[in-house]
Amino acid sequence: MPIADSDPRVFFAAERTLLAWLRTGLAIVAIGFLVARFGLFIQLLAMQTPLQAAHGTSSSSWSAALGIAFVLVGSLAIAIAAVQHGRFVATLTAPDLPPAYSRHIAVVLSFAVAALGIVLALYLLLSGR
Repeated sequence: MPIADSDPRVFFAAERTLLAWLRTGLAIVAIGFLVARFGLFIQLLAMQTPLQAAHGTSSSSWSAALGIAFVLVGSLAIAIAAVQHGRFVATLTAPDLPPAYSRHIAVVLSFAVAALGIVLALYLLLSGR
């Protein structure tokens, strides 16, 4: 089956790729949040056991730092995917784009999610003190 010169499936494939990167970035952010908050759980357990009380803050700070790093990496992945998607869609000709479909909505939404990830990283950094 020959493919016509104008094929909106190319655009929709790019959209699916962006959404896949968005899901991956969100999963990395979620893992980071869980790792950061797991340090608080370890700290609470350490306070319950007298022998572990001296070691609780060290593992908690490592957990928080690692969690914040995961959140930042996930946010960075989302932002990079948005930039790549925007660059690719800009190269498509008008017939390849679906009519009455905004190509900017997905990029703006992705940048908003990346910004919220950075806000989450700041929250984790400031609440860990």
